[in-house]
Amino acid sequence: MAATPPPEPATGLEALEGLALDTVIAKAGARYAAALACASTRLRAAAGDDALWRRFCADDLGLDAPVDPEGRPLPSFKDAYKVWLESFGMYPLPLVRRVKFFWSSLKSWLSENFPEALKTLSKGVSEAQIQSAEDDLGFKLPMPTKLLYRFCNGQLPFSEDHHENVRMAPLGIIGGYVFYDHCINVHLSPLEQIVEETKEFYREFNGQGVFNMTKLIVVATSWYRPKTFLLNCSDGELYVGTINLQDGEMLPCVPKSLIRPTNNDMPQDGLLLWLEEHLRRLQNGMIKTRMLKTSRYISLFPEAPPSCTSAMTNGVKVRASAIFAPEHPESWRPEAKCMYAYSIRLSVPEACMLGGVYYSSCQLYSRHWIIRWRDRVVSDVNGEGVIGKYPLLTPGQEEFVYESCTPLPDSPGSVEGSFTFVPGKLSRPEGKPFEVTVAPFPLETPEYIF
Repeated sequence: MAATPPPEPATGLEALEGLALDTVIAKAGARYAAALACASTRLRAAAGDDALWRRFCADDLGLDAPVDPEGRPLPSFKDAYKVWLESFGMYPLPLVRRVKFFWSSLKSWLSENFPEALKTLSKGVSEAQIQSAEDDLGFKLPMPTKLLYRFCNGQLPFSEDHHENVRMAPLGIIGGYVFYDHCINVHLSPLEQIVEETKEFYREFNGQGVFNMTKLIVVATSWYRPKTFLLNCSDGELYVGTINLQDGEMLPCVPKSLIRPTNNDMPQDGLLLWLEEHLRRLQNGMIKTRMLKTSRYISLFPEAPPSCTSAMTNGVKVRASAIFAPEHPESWRPEAKCMYAYSIRLSVPEACMLGGVYYSSCQLYSRHWIIRWRDRVVSDVNGEGVIGKYPLLTPGQEEFVYESCTPLPDSPGSVEGSFTFVPGKLSRPEGKPFEVTVAPFPLETPEYIF
């Protein structure tokens, strides 16, 4: 009887053992691992190890737990990877991870700092809803924008309920600013509102021929005073409308050099870049929440250098910064083409000291502003008080904050000056008046406009 031939030695991947095989499969990636599972029983076991799929989920999707896109738990990381691929496989996975990270980071910041606004975020839309919106609009949305809305459908829309709208108005996740009667607070629009407001935009302006043949969508707006952000779906650029929007005047909100809407591996359009920059400013403390009457809101006035300057004189601290406001009604005038709102914060952190003498309070009497456009002084102003007030400062109290505005014919420019304070109170001075310096702060058209 013929002897049974010995088994052929294993070759290729079959010859690898333990860690070596795991390393090869891990480096090959999830799609290759799924294919290997069909090759042999041994490779199926190796490719099915959930520790391997944990790594794929972390590397490709940023997942640290086996959950589906809704956050519901799944039996394994392999199941999780499969579900996510079924839902988002039509997009580059690096972009999926990036957009997922953005929304999770923003929600984390809101949860800690502004939970009222977190409650306004809506559940993401389906691919079918994206397709329906594109059919209504008559053109395709940029891939990064579609993915942003797959994860989160912007903020809850305004309604016909005026009282509810008043409650919602300061909760925009982009935020805004207030000076005099000019109040801006920008909300990220939900998909259905984008379609509705974009159609209204074209009905209003198309008759003038300014926006014919463009593929613009309205992605963010302010409920108080009008301020409109528009995404060009042809080239991925994001714009803000000026007061002359009806004439087609818009300004880019993001550096054009960064926009790559058709990059195969990592496309990025203006909306994604704009939102990511906004998140960075929230995280690093450049912008913070403030109170507006009884509600909190995200204030866009910079809170950190170099955009926010600071000076201390005799214990009185002055912080100052400005923001570009292209939507302001006065911006139509040539001499006021660039309108800037500025915020001044006054405080006595520890003590008011003058000539070695400690004073328990000091009160502002007058102001002096020097406003420059390029190298030319365009305004030199002296006046009593600030916005009709004479703030009394005491050590350790909260900053006295006020806002005002100034126009320029163009940018850049700057503001500097001083305040005159009286030790004690104006009604009962305890010493001679003294000057408090306001360090120069810039008036610029920024790279990112919010």
